Amino acid sequence: MSEQLHNFHIPVMGTGHSVDTPIRLAHLGITSVISIIDDLLLERLRKYYTAPYDLPYERISPKDVDSRAKRITAYLDMVHDIVEMKMENIRSLPFFEKNEKTRYFDLLPDTSPLKQSYQDLMAMKPGEIREKIANELNLRMRPGDIDVNIMVKIDRIDMDKHGTPLGEGFSDAKAALRGFAKSKLESAMVFSAGINQSLYGYMTKYKDFYRDHEGAIKKKIILKVSDFRSAMVQGRYMAKKGLEISEFRIESGLNCGGHAFASPGHLLPVLLQDFKDKRKELGAQFQPVIRRFYEKMGWDYPDNIEHHPEITVQGGIGNHGEVQRLEKGFGIDRTGWATPFLLVPEATPIDTPTRMQLMNSTGDSLYLSGASPLGVPFNNLKDSGSEKWTMDRYLKGKPGSPCPKKFLVSNTEFTDAPICTASSEYMALKLEQINANFEPGAEKDLAIDKVLAKTCLCQHLANGALISLGIVKASNSPQAICPGPNLSWFNRNYSLEEMVDQIYGRGKELLSPDRPHMFAKEIQLYVDYFQTLVEDAIGNVRQQKALDAFYDNMQRGFDFCKQIARDIAFKGENLPSLSEAVEKQGKRLQEFYDNFIEKINSESLV
Repeated sequence: MSEQLHNFHIPVMGTGHSVDTPIRLAHLGITSVISIIDDLLLERLRKYYTAPYDLPYERISPKDVDSRAKRITAYLDMVHDIVEMKMENIRSLPFFEKNEKTRYFDLLPDTSPLKQSYQDLMAMKPGEIREKIANELNLRMRPGDIDVNIMVKIDRIDMDKHGTPLGEGFSDAKAALRGFAKSKLESAMVFSAGINQSLYGYMTKYKDFYRDHEGAIKKKIILKVSDFRSAMVQGRYMAKKGLEISEFRIESGLNCGGHAFASPGHLLPVLLQDFKDKRKELGAQFQPVIRRFYEKMGWDYPDNIEHHPEITVQGGIGNHGEVQRLEKGFGIDRTGWATPFLLVPEATPIDTPTRMQLMNSTGDSLYLSGASPLGVPFNNLKDSGSEKWTMDRYLKGKPGSPCPKKFLVSNTEFTDAPICTASSEYMALKLEQINANFEPGAEKDLAIDKVLAKTCLCQHLANGALISLGIVKASNSPQAICPGPNLSWFNRNYSLEEMVDQIYGRGKELLSPDRPHMFAKEIQLYVDYFQTLVEDAIGNVRQQKALDAFYDNMQRGFDFCKQIARDIAFKGENLPSLSEAVEKQGKRLQEFYDNFIEKINSESLV
């Protein structure tokens, strides 16, 4: 893993929607992230992709020892081999012709030194010197990184064929990490969705996470973090084990796809400013601790190495003006673009009906749902194949899913062994409890709706990829997808060139000038979220402290956004919408907060 070619990356999108994106795009220099939670999906795709690339395939059975890690390693090794094969094919193409090599260089940002060298070559006259420079340029060409992602909360202990736990080293997350650690990849592991100290400690078993004698790290660490404090806490913990964070990846709590981990009212601009102000602390505090670990282990740590973690951000970015705000205003190194690439068929494997739904989606059809069995709010698409399938089973008297993969089992409300809240077993027990304890009416209907909202994300998030590749039939494979709210402004299929040009501010602007600024949209989403918190907390005095803090944090965020709105806008940046959002959503926030306080005060007088 070396210096990035592009100023953006494509983050993980569920278990299936970026699962083969490196095969599609890495040879063009674009970095993307694969989820490695679902080894069953990876095995099916490995079988599919080995055939067209004439690679060997030998099935890894679930009954094999350490089958989960082996499947992950085998899939990642295959992706690596395919990308290398495609990269060599591009290198072998001639310059001065319209081909994939031309495309590779055209896609690069205009600020790229590699692109500048290419343009210099194009201006040269034929001759020995041009041939020499062309050969040197070939050697400088390399693919984008094949990064991988683990949601650290998904860490079930696997069982043997007799139902006996295999031990901590065979938890889902550790087996996935082991699969990556043993692969050929020289890329990064992205940890998301919280902190798992046991998993972090497990990395110490693999030397590839440490610097070699030349100072290089084969397998780097990227942490998704919610705020600067989280970055410092996790960074210190890993530093004590000699592990370096190559990148801290900040994501909007609500203006994103997939699971939404809302902050207690801390808006993204405030978080970014905090990182900008304290950035030097990230390397300065960690590196001395890391050096001491190397000394204790008797390892060499090169004197010329200075540890400076990169800072990237993702969530709701829509155009180059917003990219410039992030890069120039907050010193961000790169940006992540996920949701918009759901409408780039060349980049993502999605079945046609679901992609058509995405094209026609609106702000109302993209919503924060209770679909995830993890109990975390989940960005969802209304009337998806998954939602229809789930409701159809309920109407037929068969609520829930058979739970074939069991990655999200966690509930022990009715059973000794954990089960999934989207499973048939759990739903039958929970609905029976509701029917026994509730009288007919709105309260009962709401309780039932909350149960039925859960869907089989393990299976359904993988189906779109399988359908699009022709591996399974759509009629038997309900599809779930998890776009962010930003998707409502993208309304057709886009070419890879169109989307990359949108990121870099080249070519025609794809979005309406009416689209609100990413910071403005986040404000609206957080006020909506505050409304749900207030509704759930009415009558509960114990929630007042948390709501007070949320309200105060939002007010500080409003003040900072007012400052940003007074800046000179970058081209395409809709700063007036930020002022409007502060004013409009500020009134909504105040109304919800005042109503809550009034309710609390009135009840305290009774």
